[in-house]
Amino acid sequence: MAIPSPRLLAITDRRQAAPPLPELAARLFAGGLRWLSLREKDLDESRQIALAHALVERARPWGALVTLHGDPNLALAAGTDGVHLPEGADVAAARQRLGPGALVGLSAHDAEGIRRAAEGGADYVTLSPVFPSPSKPGYGPQLGTEGLRRLTTESPLPVIALGGVESGNIDACLAAGAAGVAVMGAVMRAPDSLSGLLKALKGGQP
Repeated sequence: MAIPSPRLLAITDRRQAAPPLPELAARLFAGGLRWLSLREKDLDESRQIALAHALVERARPWGALVTLHGDPNLALAAGTDGVHLPEGADVAAARQRLGPGALVGLSAHDAEGIRRAAEGGADYVTLSPVFPSPSKPGYGPQLGTEGLRRLTTESPLPVIALGGVESGNIDACLAAGAAGVAVMGAVMRAPDSLSGLLKALKGGQP
């Protein structure tokens, strides 16, 4: 499946979100977001499925996609549009389970992770951390724009830049070869920041 446009992936974190996630999602979709991934791994499966259903319901009127960070079987049960897998996961098994119409991505941090994702049939990878991340302080080492450029040049898959991404550095990510960007805390804490992110994303694309 093709990556949604605009190529901005918002990853959930209910602990940082001001309103409840379904309410926040509705607001983000109305503001132009077309790709949201549910990442609430500490919840039990039934609660993740219920929350995913609520997000999907709010996404459909806008033609937006909802994916789930974690288990492809859970993504299937939740009725999401695909799955985002952790580093080291079996991409080929997820693709076989979800089928060709699902959006399948993998968290990567180096060239080897990107290679495994491509061989397994992933649609994209997130590459992180590009910059220091307020959501994950101390997470690293940071790739920086030069590291991002080196890895995107070698990547057979679209690369989504993740980690410390904000409106002020989106253009640098795109100039380094990223196909898109991902954010978490920025839109969870301040959903009004979405418009600036989308504007920067549009301005940095050819």
